[in-house]
Amino acid sequence: MDGSCEENRNVTAATPAGWGFCVVRGDTGLGRGRGEVITEGFGRVITEDGASGFIGAEVGSNNTAELNAIAGALQWLLAKGDDDSIVIRADSQYALNIAQGEWRAKKNRALASRVRAMWSEVASLRELSGEHVRAHRGHRWNERADHLAFRAMSGEEPLPLQFWKPGNR
Repeated sequence: MDGSCEENRNVTAATPAGWGFCVVRGDTGLGRGRGEVITEGFGRVITEDGASGFIGAEVGSNNTAELNAIAGALQWLLAKGDDDSIVIRADSQYALNIAQGEWRAKKNRALASRVRAMWSEVASLRELSGEHVRAHRGHRWNERADHLAFRAMSGEEPLPLQFWKPGNR
């Protein structure tokens, strides 16, 4: 999963940010493209309280986008409802540590709290762990999530998987 932000400086509620995730069955974790994509999810970070899709982000930033990506994946897992063990791979140590309750958020506390609660709920139903992967280092599924997030932030549809090449935003 990944997040994307247009200008990650002096961010406001109006700063465009997007998130994306892909669910892969049979991936070895090395990101070499093994496995089968089960589903993908993506969207814009919503900062307007009461708007559809709002989960607590105060600003559009890379961090809020990363947390929204984790939330999107967790929502999908809750809706799917099976008990397979899951590894969530993200290139944001910040988002993984917030989601797993290892760090406390200084900003966007409502978003962080919401994501943490969702992580706990999923973890109560199945084995759940987080793993950090290096960004933009050729991990195919992280690159795909980056593409989804970037396109969502830009208001564009992502390329279909069969036409997308790693590194193509």
